[in-house]
Amino acid sequence: MALFDLPLEELRSYRPERHEPDDFDAFWKRTLDEAARSAPDAEFLPVDAALTAVDVFDTTFSGWGGHPISAWLVVPRGAEGPVPCVVQYIGYGGGRGLPHDHLVWAATGRAVLVVDTRGQGAVGRNSAGSTPDPHGGGNPQAPGFMTRGILDPEAYYYRRVFTDAVRAVDVAAAHPAVDAGRVYVAGGSQGGGIATAAAGLHPGVAAALIDVPFLSHFRRALTLTDRDPYQEIVLFLATQRGRDDDVFTTLSYFDGLNFAARATAPALYSVALMDQVCPPSTVFASYNHWSGSTKDISVYPWNGHEGGSAEHRATQLRWLRDLEAQR
Repeated sequence: MALFDLPLEELRSYRPERHEPDDFDAFWKRTLDEAARSAPDAEFLPVDAALTAVDVFDTTFSGWGGHPISAWLVVPRGAEGPVPCVVQYIGYGGGRGLPHDHLVWAATGRAVLVVDTRGQGAVGRNSAGSTPDPHGGGNPQAPGFMTRGILDPEAYYYRRVFTDAVRAVDVAAAHPAVDAGRVYVAGGSQGGGIATAAAGLHPGVAAALIDVPFLSHFRRALTLTDRDPYQEIVLFLATQRGRDDDVFTTLSYFDGLNFAARATAPALYSVALMDQVCPPSTVFASYNHWSGSTKDISVYPWNGHEGGSAEHRATQLRWLRDLEAQR
């Protein structure tokens, strides 16, 4: 790995033009209104996970199209009163895994809702998923998820994923063990991109923890890195010649820059300057467009897509603790 993007001093002020369709807000209002016509119908089934300090619930709720979405809800046992909850979204290809994979937040006295990404969690990961994606996409597809329905915003895969993510915030907030005023979103890579969308679409998000986010500044990412998952779109365009306008029109409805510009919750980002999966300029572009006044970014100069790993988790714990103390 090597430094391949803009110098750090330029990254800190890098705020590119956003490519946003005129009906961006109307598109997402209609999408979420359609989803809201049916109740989340959340079910929380107690699980014997052989964990003595937490209560675990195998959770299912209705996402986009009424499709069932799986999650784990892990709550500190014996907590007095409702507790804050972190809604955790998963990196590309991963699933919700097992309950004992998700104990850090409970150790801080907070609950965590770990949300499957539909259709993922079955290839090359230890964290298995259990949520199918019953909806296809219609067009030819490169292997992976990035080009499913990419010629039409209505059919694009991440329309369903982002709707699921917003519904998950509602599910967490409605649980009696959770303080509805302190629901946070979090994730790394794809999970960071999903968290950005959730924070931009749901006014009830109280804070966002966004690590090396994917799904941001597509136009730059596709020409700067040859790594997957962005490369899936490049491979698609290499054979579906002349569909550039259709592809970029669709992606403009799902670009993290446009969600960041609408997000007002406090946010903590992280970026790695040698990250060839999610180039640092795409991360800073999202961060610099974030409209909330309380925001910070941790920079890891010598790391790739792993970012700050466990050290950054410690930073998150302190940051969120201090944020809650101010309220």
